[in-house]
Amino acid sequence: MNLVAAIEKEHSKAQCEKIVTYIGNSPKRFAELVNVFLSGPYRITQRSGWPLSYCIERHPNLIRPHLKRILLFCKTPGVHTSVKRNVMRLLQFIDVPKSLQGLVADLGFSFLQDTKEPIAVRVFAMTALVRLVQVLPDLKNELIPIIEDQLPYGGPAFTSRGRRVLKELKKI
Repeated sequence: MNLVAAIEKEHSKAQCEKIVTYIGNSPKRFAELVNVFLSGPYRITQRSGWPLSYCIERHPNLIRPHLKRILLFCKTPGVHTSVKRNVMRLLQFIDVPKSLQGLVADLGFSFLQDTKEPIAVRVFAMTALVRLVQVLPDLKNELIPIIEDQLPYGGPAFTSRGRRVLKELKKI
């Protein structure tokens, strides 16, 4: 399969599923998708984030060799919202290596606190941070007040996830 052509062809759930099925658990094919995601152009990067995160949902082990590059790409000024959303989404399915936990925490807190970020980015960042709190419990004391401060202004999706996350954090 020519991934760029498949991504350009259409942006739909069905097409995403075809790409994810094609990649399966193949590190070589996944590396090809990561390269397409990181090299663009803009529209290709935007569209390839969706199958990228779905591949990781099914096969979390595929991300290991690429995670640092993807996280650093997420920090690129002007990067599209879909990149941030899909990178934060895929973080909820993996155990972040110790060497990248600081970078994930920085990104997560940055996105969560930026009220200009779309709700989906902020909600996925919240979930990624909760997973990180399980291995770095000290982050809990930083995360709880941020969520509590933003809860009244976050909208329905943010409020729903925020309440659920706060309950979970209080058990940790």
